[in-house]
Amino acid sequence: MLVSLQAGSLIAPAYACGCGAMVVDRNSRVAVDRETSAVGWDGRTEQIVMQLSVRGNAPDAAWIMPVPHRATVELGDAALFSELRAITAPVTEERHYFWPRGKDWPFGGSGNSAGDSAAGPKAGAPVDVVGRERLGPFDVARLAATDPEALESWLAENGFELPDRLATALTPYVEQKWEYVAVRLAPERQGGTLSGTLDPLRLRFASDRMVYPMRLSKLAATPQSLDLYVLADHRMEPRDAIGGRPPKVAYAGRVDPAREPYEALAAVTGDKPVFVTAIDQYFPSPERIDGDHELRAAAGDAPYRTVVYRDALLTWGGMPAWLLTLLGGAVLLVALPLFLVLRARRRRPVVPPPPVFTPPPLR
Repeated sequence: MLVSLQAGSLIAPAYACGCGAMVVDRNSRVAVDRETSAVGWDGRTEQIVMQLSVRGNAPDAAWIMPVPHRATVELGDAALFSELRAITAPVTEERHYFWPRGKDWPFGGSGNSAGDSAAGPKAGAPVDVVGRERLGPFDVARLAATDPEALESWLAENGFELPDRLATALTPYVEQKWEYVAVRLAPERQGGTLSGTLDPLRLRFASDRMVYPMRLSKLAATPQSLDLYVLADHRMEPRDAIGGRPPKVAYAGRVDPAREPYEALAAVTGDKPVFVTAIDQYFPSPERIDGDHELRAAAGDAPYRTVVYRDALLTWGGMPAWLLTLLGGAVLLVALPLFLVLRARRRRPVVPPPPVFTPPPLR
């Protein structure tokens, strides 16, 4: 199972965001501030619970996600993301330094730190509508496409404007006979604009490997940051960098969601312990992304956790250690000569007084 978090502010008309693409009217703007996706895989079926945080002036938008097989769609549980962030959060440790710095006295401060209802597909059609649901604020269409141009035409007829660059980027998925989930996003308040965190959606589809679609991120106009949180029997790693910088592990460890407890995570894993691996990756040039992320078991299950250090001035009894050291040195400089003088006096040999001459008695 895998969880991804991708942040970025993207430019109209197409918005690449992790495992999907955002499309709006050419006169509108929308920014995807955060995309959080929880993905689970049991060897046969993959599930993705995704949640978008958006802002802009668009009255509506379309979000398109490619999937390798026919998908079912339902509303997801937002609590899952809070639990996963808590599990993989860095720990803070205090690290002391001896000499004062700019914020410490005497230079600065005090030194304290701080279910489906659609009709069946049309045989032989280049684009098949295999499902359409109304889920909360979402209008969800599930498509099967064999021709990228036909996919573009269907989306246009249904209010989704598909830019040429995005149609080209979807071509590899069409060639692999993948399908798509197209979601119409609309603000909850009538007449409003898209803004805030949207309700999560849960997708399920058959898959023979753990894969996270990333090709559409190559359309992004700005560098992309991706965090992958993988839940499996063992520590996991990406097969390759797919055009980004080498992935880095930010967390690795076994978690028992039933003991903590993490109820939303337990519902996903069936109350079974899982190995959590958090992987960070940066894409300075998104146009170089050349594939989807495929994850595999690492060579070992070594645990790891990111540590954030809080630097603090070393003190003894509430006093800066450096100051006490200097005071102690000053006292020593004064006391040492006096001690040496006293010691020298004690060791100096005592000269006996000369004998007193006593004359003999007169006879």
